[in-house]
Amino acid sequence: MAEVRVVNLQKKFGDFTAVHNLDLTIEDGEFLTLLGPSGCGKTTTLRCIAGLERQTGGDIFIGPRVVNDLKAGDRDIAMVFQFYALYPHMSAFDNIAFPLRAQKSAPEEVTARVGQAARALRIEYLLNRRPSKLGAGEQQRVALGRAMVRRPQVFLMDEPLTNLDAKLRGEMRLELKRLHQELGTTMVYVTHDQTEALSMSQRIAVMNKGVLQQVGTPLDVYNHPATLFVADFIGTPPMNFVPVRFADGEAPRLRDPEGTFSYAPNDEQATRVRGKGDEGLMFGVRSEDVEINPVPGPDDILAEVYVREPLGDETIYDLKVGERILRAKTPPTLRLNVGDRVGITMPPQRTHLFDVASEQAIY
Repeated sequence: MAEVRVVNLQKKFGDFTAVHNLDLTIEDGEFLTLLGPSGCGKTTTLRCIAGLERQTGGDIFIGPRVVNDLKAGDRDIAMVFQFYALYPHMSAFDNIAFPLRAQKSAPEEVTARVGQAARALRIEYLLNRRPSKLGAGEQQRVALGRAMVRRPQVFLMDEPLTNLDAKLRGEMRLELKRLHQELGTTMVYVTHDQTEALSMSQRIAVMNKGVLQQVGTPLDVYNHPATLFVADFIGTPPMNFVPVRFADGEAPRLRDPEGTFSYAPNDEQATRVRGKGDEGLMFGVRSEDVEINPVPGPDDILAEVYVREPLGDETIYDLKVGERILRAKTPPTLRLNVGDRVGITMPPQRTHLFDVASEQAIY
């Protein structure tokens, strides 16, 4: 096991900067996920840590060593890719054993370590099969086993579940989380799938356009997004946003330009934005924090049910406020019809405010 530190990492491809001055520490034994959309720099960062790409600037530490000039094979890491890259002419046993045999390990040690990895991954029954006789989930387990037998200081995983169907992805998420708990090895995981990041990680590093947006626990990143991008990228459905201005006075309000959305901030929120006056603000609230009242109260925001989307365990309503749509997630027991007039409220402690110019949260 080892701590991984990335210090002022930069990576350019010609005139294009893929990673901008990234500083990140992955603790010894931690499961950290690099999360972001395609092209955000997460895989490039992982490949620089692995030694598959040479960084343009900055330093990479694995444990106490600076590994900038070390080849991938000398960094004591193991990498699992999106594509399993198994040798088709070899059995699962031989695929897993390959790195040990390349190191000229003793045959009895090879057998023992392959057996240990197979038991951990629950694939003892398929060690004699070739990849063509394995399902996608089984092939991914073999690829994981091949990485495990080396007992590296760090596991690096580049979207390893992307090619699996939804059911298998769910099963493999549980397997990877269990595996990390058993091995205690430092794991750096790359994905664009927020469900994977939120369900498996101890911490998440969110990236966009090569820039680190926020690092925190899954709950921190979800409940306290640091930027507009993080707030919009994480969450299903995405967070509702309304551009507003702050109107101060005896009864402070946050109002949209059309005058159809008017929200009364609490004292803490008013203090945070007081003095910004006409500066652009963005009001945000997650769909599960939009509370629908079938009989509107005197202080409710009035809305019309525009679309109903039943999903079995929950229902998502599109609510029209003026010409603006807000989405609300409710239990399936709430039954409303399209065209119904309702009231909506939002607990102040569950709402968010962002500065439009900087795109930073106002805390």
